[in-house]
Amino acid sequence: MNQVFFNSKDGFRLEGKLHRTEKAPAAIITHPHPLYGGTMNNYVLDVIESVFLEKGFTTLRFNFRGVGKSSGSYSDGKGEIEDVIGAVSFAEETGADRVVLAGYSFGAWVNAHAQAYLQPTEMVMVSPPVAMMDFSEIATLSSLRLVVTGENDEIAPPDNIKKHLALWNPEATLRVIANGDHFYGNSLPALKAALKKNTV
Repeated sequence: MNQVFFNSKDGFRLEGKLHRTEKAPAAIITHPHPLYGGTMNNYVLDVIESVFLEKGFTTLRFNFRGVGKSSGSYSDGKGEIEDVIGAVSFAEETGADRVVLAGYSFGAWVNAHAQAYLQPTEMVMVSPPVAMMDFSEIATLSSLRLVVTGENDEIAPPDNIKKHLALWNPEATLRVIANGDHFYGNSLPALKAALKKNTV
């Protein structure tokens, strides 16, 4: 795992952690909301990353602008979309032949909006915050393959997600973690099992 720096599409210097596998697809892993303490150093991201590493992927997680050693400041999600675009470009420059976007909470919201400017092979969402953030601009997510949320997740309620999935991609899989909440405190093994079974 190497610390790296790369630029967002609009020129901000972003801090990341790259685990590179030669001639492998890349998973870009995005973190929760910066205004609520979200950073790339997150235990849910640890689980997401571990699954992709076990499947032979290159992984890149990074701090959105204004977080950690990344320059700039929080940009209400709009600038963070530019950050994801920059991360994908960086992954492609390192030799990734295809890219999967995997986001947790706010990171899932950013990835969903970034897809309009990208061509990710697949997308994975963990607890997309449909009860807290506006997804109304998202018409379809053709690359979406998997959504995981907790049974008791008030920020990403399963019933609410089901309604969105009907628009985003009816063929995507929804996995609901029994007794899980938004933070997966006692549900990390179940989260990992769901990701291992249903991701590429």
